[in-house]
Amino acid sequence: MPDPTNSLNAAPRAARLLDTVAVDAVLRRMAREPRPPWLHAEVARRMAARLEWIRLEPETVIEWWGHTGASGELLAKAYPKAHRIVVEPSEALLQRSRADARQPWWSARQWGSCRVQARLDDPAPGSAQLLWANMMLHAEPDPPALLARWQRLLAVDGFVMFSYLGPGTLGELRDLYRALGWPPPTPEFVDMHDLGDMLVEAGFADPVMDQETLTLTWDSPQALLAELRSIGGNASPTRSAGLRTPRWRERLHDALQSLAGADGRLRLGFEVVYGHAFKAAPRVRLASESAISVADMRAMLRHTRGP
Repeated sequence: MPDPTNSLNAAPRAARLLDTVAVDAVLRRMAREPRPPWLHAEVARRMAARLEWIRLEPETVIEWWGHTGASGELLAKAYPKAHRIVVEPSEALLQRSRADARQPWWSARQWGSCRVQARLDDPAPGSAQLLWANMMLHAEPDPPALLARWQRLLAVDGFVMFSYLGPGTLGELRDLYRALGWPPPTPEFVDMHDLGDMLVEAGFADPVMDQETLTLTWDSPQALLAELRSIGGNASPTRSAGLRTPRWRERLHDALQSLAGADGRLRLGFEVVYGHAFKAAPRVRLASESAISVADMRAMLRHTRGP
């Protein structure tokens, strides 16, 4: 996992720290679960509907954090002939993705000609026309570095599509913790406008960002907390480091009742941010002498002449 002391230094970069030990624990827990979180699957469905906006038919798709992204069947339906490369953040999730790739031929998960690969390291630069990342950027302490990494993996005119949790997520819970004098229950989330600027800084063109708020409801504090744990839990480095007592848990349950609506169900909002952008053709900075690689020159010529 990335160094938890990394902060966002390139403009615009707000200091954003994550407890990557906590993130690692979440990923291990998700690898043991029988299926990805329900919210991840729902966001994947909504993001896949946006593929209708894109005319490009990718030959190779990189799926970032594929198992927890819950998007395999949706991408298979959208691009049945594409070669899929799944990049996972841990050995446990790598094994889950490899197990998914070994599904029998009649499985709905099957891609084109069984051309599914799962790996921990990056594919070759410029090897994909689509990089797909569902519900994982909020677990990344250095989004600008990751976006630059994605940009290198895409071919010119390839595109990235992603979703993540924005700063409006769990605002009701953060207000409740603040009123009780407790440390925040979530890390800080990246605003979509800042993320759009990061995309441009990384070399992407025509970024499109939008968001929606999904409101989930539960019939009890216990059900609410179980759902939050399945989605990820608190990865804020400023959260309380000590063990909680049964008395503290009882106090939390009582406080959560204040989130109930007129129907008696507890309500929390999740701001889901969606984005996509294209990899622009490389540009040469003019000087008395300018150097450009052969690969970049070919990409520039292809972009100028068209297909």
